Amino acid sequence: MVEVLVTNGPWLIGIAAVFGFLMAWGIGANDVANAMGTSVGANAVTIKQAIVIAMIFEFAGAYLAGGEVTSTIRNGIIDSKFFVDTPELLVYGMIASLLAAGIWLVVASALGWPVSTTHSIVGAIIGFAAVGVGSESVAWGKVGGIVGSWIITPAISGFIAFSIFQSVQKLIFNTDDPLKNAKKYVPFYMAVAAFVMSLVTITKGLKHVGLKLEPVEAYGLAIAIAVVVGICGKFAIQRLKMNPKNERQANYNNVEKVFGILMIVTACCMAFAHGSNDVANAIGPLAAVVSVVSSGGEIASKSPLVWWILPVGAFGIVFGLAIFGKRVMQTIGKNITHLTPSRGFAAELAAASTVVIASGTGLPISTTQTLVGAVLGVGMARGIAAININVVRNIVVSWVVTLPAGAGLSILFFFTIKGIFG
Repeated sequence: MVEVLVTNGPWLIGIAAVFGFLMAWGIGANDVANAMGTSVGANAVTIKQAIVIAMIFEFAGAYLAGGEVTSTIRNGIIDSKFFVDTPELLVYGMIASLLAAGIWLVVASALGWPVSTTHSIVGAIIGFAAVGVGSESVAWGKVGGIVGSWIITPAISGFIAFSIFQSVQKLIFNTDDPLKNAKKYVPFYMAVAAFVMSLVTITKGLKHVGLKLEPVEAYGLAIAIAVVVGICGKFAIQRLKMNPKNERQANYNNVEKVFGILMIVTACCMAFAHGSNDVANAIGPLAAVVSVVSSGGEIASKSPLVWWILPVGAFGIVFGLAIFGKRVMQTIGKNITHLTPSRGFAAELAAASTVVIASGTGLPISTTQTLVGAVLGVGMARGIAAININVVRNIVVSWVVTLPAGAGLSILFFFTIKGIFG
């Protein structure tokens, strides 16, 4: 059946490119809230400003650090040996998966549901492989890990966010002189944020540009950056002209402004790291199609990226977040719980910390679920009444539905494409 790939090669690559762009569009529309949702919710930036900032850093991450090669089969969720004799099935399946995951992300974004783009594409790949090829081709153990992450990921990030927010309250806001204590403790929070965000950027972003540091080197560099940022932050805050005789509320507002600036910096780092890492959800299957078709049916474990593939993913992400990004941002930033810059900073730092922990332990996580858990943790610090339970319920339902929705659509599209191309 290799003749099918040779004969229909240009068509298959063209269709895969269109669906890959759709998938990237969905990633931009849905996942941009991971970086910018809390900043918008805390009024540190407007939605328009957040979209512009995210467009710049997501595009930079996706295009500059998106990687030169990518895994042919995302997350090793299926075994390539089952496609050696029928490589055309892998091509049809990847095209179907891109279309299925892309459509699901568009629907979820339109409804304002923050779902996992990784789980969307993984669910789609599982669907076509289990039904179209055979259930033994799926690594079901990894599927169990994904389901487990629905509980573990939000729990870890929620606990960290709860702890960070409580410490900010105890050390700064609930004291007799919040302004004095802000000058004392905020540089420390800045150093911690610099350390975590440096690690996120190194482990999730810069590794794609060939900067592969050993763990000791990565931690050493992150610590050095944290020390520099902490010292610079101390001098910068000391220079801020705040009148200690102002009303208590005015001093609160001044302290919140400092956390607002911190949030924007952390959001930029998260956007860069997200763009570099999650663009693979769109370009991975596309690269696999191009590789298998161009090689006449040969399936390699890694697919080299043709020059035009990264721009497809990068521009897709930018268009998606520009057109639909504000819907999911609204859900995470405004609808779960009321956020201030200090609360948003706690959530953002907790989400980044969870990403670092997951990278070090190999825990399969979703950045979306990580941030939602962090926002919930901040809300819980103020009591259960501070959380909109209806919104949380809808979000959890959308997480559970994501895998079967991607799988069902993928099965439908797989047999349709198989029928068209033989």
